[in-house]
Amino acid sequence: MQFDSLWHNFHLATMKSGQYHPIYDAAIAVCEGKIAWIGPAAELPDSQCTEIYDLSGGWVTPGLIDCHTHLVFAGSRVSEFEQRLNGVSYEQIAYQGGGIVATVKATREASTEDLVSSGNRRLRHLLQDGVTTVEVKSGYGLDLSTEKTMLTAARVLGQTLPVRVVTTCLAAHALPPEFAHRADDYIDYLCTEVLPALAAEKLVDAVDGFCEGIGFSPAQIQRYFDAAKLLNLPVKLHAEQLSPLGGSRLAATYRALSADHLEYVCEDDVKTMAEAGTVAVLLPGAFYTLKEQQRPAIDLFRHYRVPMAIATDLNPGTSPVLSLRLMMNMACTLFGLTPEEALAGVTIHAATALGLSSSTGTLEVGKSADFICWDVDTPGELSYWVGGQLMKQRIYQGTLTL
Repeated sequence: MQFDSLWHNFHLATMKSGQYHPIYDAAIAVCEGKIAWIGPAAELPDSQCTEIYDLSGGWVTPGLIDCHTHLVFAGSRVSEFEQRLNGVSYEQIAYQGGGIVATVKATREASTEDLVSSGNRRLRHLLQDGVTTVEVKSGYGLDLSTEKTMLTAARVLGQTLPVRVVTTCLAAHALPPEFAHRADDYIDYLCTEVLPALAAEKLVDAVDGFCEGIGFSPAQIQRYFDAAKLLNLPVKLHAEQLSPLGGSRLAATYRALSADHLEYVCEDDVKTMAEAGTVAVLLPGAFYTLKEQQRPAIDLFRHYRVPMAIATDLNPGTSPVLSLRLMMNMACTLFGLTPEEALAGVTIHAATALGLSSSTGTLEVGKSADFICWDVDTPGELSYWVGGQLMKQRIYQGTLTL
């Protein structure tokens, strides 16, 4: 057999079926950026390889997947951080003209080059933490021109850095000033002008919205999702973060890829998500930053076998998080996940939340050769350690990077 590269001298957590499925003293053979053979090194068939890499011990996992970020934006909201420390709530800040709308103002004033530059700095932190696939949402433009600029910047990041970038249109994120008190008119604008234009330019992989009292109602999100459906775009939804509006149940009726946040989800919501195959994306960074008390219904997700993904929710206001591994630890310590569930949450289940489970998220023949070698004795250490540099080698599409 002929391979482009062979990687050996490590233990392996394949994450098939969401479990470690360990292979000790393993090897991976790569051809044209994909896994061509994987298994115990002792069973490696006779082969010829252009390059052979000795990873010198440690554990290899699939490349991590951050399936919910807002990493393209301009400006800073550190002043709001100080306000919240003094007891001002997220909702109060939003109603006072801060929050999402403050970032919208700064982002509208930024160029594509500005957004690429600042996004590059943030994204590199994720790559150094083992991320090989990242989702980037728009939603700080709230008009066609700026939403396009944001999504274009995200695409550029995927073309210039060794990472797979998935783009999501989150235009239904907040009400822009020019549509004050006219939420239904703004939804009409998104459905008739923004989504069709962005889809025509192939800038959008999925559509997302914010279903909340300070966002949009289930009825408005339904119209928005209907427009996405006409464009053959999959949907996902920020739901049940601050109140129980039934957004996750609505999302599941559209067979959404994911419903995200979910602190106020109820059992009927979870049952509907399970029936639809909708992934629950947990965002402990926002939970922690906003000092929330209501935890997502982890036991219900387990009972109904709803896959649980974990993401950074990297954004300037409610989750200024630059480490996906930190979110693994927080998912364990704050929400009660096991380390194995946490690793599944940033690999196989995160891939499913992006519609990419056929190509990444586990280490199997035919999938993209995206994997990380970690300087750990067990995979559970990826959730155990808080901070530090555990990554030894990062391989993206069969190529050693960073």
